[in-house]
Amino acid sequence: MAEDYTTDILILGGGASGVTSGIQAARMGVKTLIVEETSWLGGMLTSAGVSAIDGNYKLPAGLWGEFRDRLANHYGTLDSLKTGWVSNVLFEPSVGNKIFHEMVSAEEKLTIWKQACLKEVKRVGHEWIAKVNIEGKGIKTVRAKIMIDATELGDVAKMCGVKYDIGMERRADTKEDIAPEKSNNIVQDITYVAILKDYGRDVTMPKPDGYNPKEFACACASPVCITPKEPDRVWSKEMMIAYGKLPNHKYMINWPIEGNDYYVNLIEMAPEERAKALAYAKHYTMCFVYFLQHELGYNTLGLADDEYPTEDKLPFIPYHRESRRIHGLVRFNLNHILSPYTQDEKLYRTCIAVGDYPVDHHHTRYHGYEELPNLYFHPIPSYGLPLGTLIPQDVEGLIVAEKSISVSNIVNGTTRLQPVVLQIGQAAGALAALAILNKEKVSDVSVREVQDAILHAKGYLLPYLDVPVSDPKFASYQRIGSTGILKGVGKNVDWSNETWLRADTVLLISELDGLTEIYPKASELLAATSKQTLTIGEALQLINEIASNEGYEKTYTLEELGRKFELRNLDLKRNIQRGEMAVLIDYILDPFHKKYIDIAGSYIQ
Repeated sequence: MAEDYTTDILILGGGASGVTSGIQAARMGVKTLIVEETSWLGGMLTSAGVSAIDGNYKLPAGLWGEFRDRLANHYGTLDSLKTGWVSNVLFEPSVGNKIFHEMVSAEEKLTIWKQACLKEVKRVGHEWIAKVNIEGKGIKTVRAKIMIDATELGDVAKMCGVKYDIGMERRADTKEDIAPEKSNNIVQDITYVAILKDYGRDVTMPKPDGYNPKEFACACASPVCITPKEPDRVWSKEMMIAYGKLPNHKYMINWPIEGNDYYVNLIEMAPEERAKALAYAKHYTMCFVYFLQHELGYNTLGLADDEYPTEDKLPFIPYHRESRRIHGLVRFNLNHILSPYTQDEKLYRTCIAVGDYPVDHHHTRYHGYEELPNLYFHPIPSYGLPLGTLIPQDVEGLIVAEKSISVSNIVNGTTRLQPVVLQIGQAAGALAALAILNKEKVSDVSVREVQDAILHAKGYLLPYLDVPVSDPKFASYQRIGSTGILKGVGKNVDWSNETWLRADTVLLISELDGLTEIYPKASELLAATSKQTLTIGEALQLINEIASNEGYEKTYTLEELGRKFELRNLDLKRNIQRGEMAVLIDYILDPFHKKYIDIAGSYIQ
């Protein structure tokens, strides 16, 4: 390997977002390098052992969907992944690592340096110059045009001088009703996950030093559980152990109820301090494993010897639920999720990823957690995540991924989940690749061009459940939803929230306010009718008159449209449905591409 290495894109971190950003950029034909500190790929899904996917089961977007399908192929079927009750997708971390390695090895434009870490970096002119230490090979100099921070804690963003926040913002700043009155630097608990295996014989470990069973007394129902922190969630030991049951008689121990969650804020610590703090977190998990074996009778369950090639058989890294959160070109908060259409910023028009998991914060191992907002499964609808959260305000040539994007502390409780972070990485890779291909600054890349790349990769912009990604109407629904011409309806549904375009519902003229906002001619035309609905014929006449006014010309027949988009029974006298209107507007007027927006979702005149 030469002392100097030149690449278009340098990605620091081969975790969930690092891997997908690398794959996406490489598939778009751009030379990309991933630098990863461990020997594994996949980050929290593999290296941290959180191999139970939270959410997005009905939204298999892009590379997340591809990863899920590869897991299903490995184990047999999608249903074979439903081994524990916490998730519909559970797998052995080693299998996830194997699949990620297969995915990256297929990309000719993608190079991986493992067991390597960034030592220093600086911006010189229009490129980054990074010093990377590769284990056994020494320091290499990397020159790159664009860099992506896909680290677990946003360490690269800090090195580059990006402004950021840690902890909870105050309510007055975010305008989130559930935010605390005062800001603080409290972050979510981390977890050192353990992957246990059933050996079929007693494998009880020696009692760890300082072991105190009272720490875990209310992890499940037992005679010694007197004052549980969460009285409504004291379940049986059988339910607790089955929570993260994996294939092949293994168990993921990532138990949030007085289990192995551990509070420490190590974000600003030096590497040596972090290592010392994490040793305590590891010890805490080992105490919990001993509790399971000795107090609860699971003495045939021990640390799996065929998962991690580590000396202690524990994962390479802990599960970090929270990191630095950069000051991005936009800041995504809870109000954007709850009421996307009434906010001053129309961020829903700029989305590049989707999530459907509730806001879920882990704070019970923090002493004083009772005074914090109750963010256990705070209800939200499903949502789209805006592109501007990935772009720092003041540092050019850098894109930030993983959990360090520009969201509020509260919203991080849902954007941190694995499927969303995989999509964040894919969007980061698309954004970086387009900047290279177009020879543009990252901040100048068109939002719509990034969204087109996501749609081309079978990703979602908005979490509509009306049709699957394989349906020929899918892209039209996504594009028209992203203009605001037709608006979706979201609702909270337990662990898996929903949003629907209501494609099969008859369109009401009152629902076309988004059309009149973009095309003033529509207001004039619609004002002439007292009807509440439009027939297909009337809708076509309206759309064609707008097209004529805009100077567009599109030749088509109704029969051609019916075949192309699988639209049935296109009787001109029948009332038009919302989904049909979306397809016609998209095909004839194409507002997604012809009406430009800025990073905040405002239309550019």
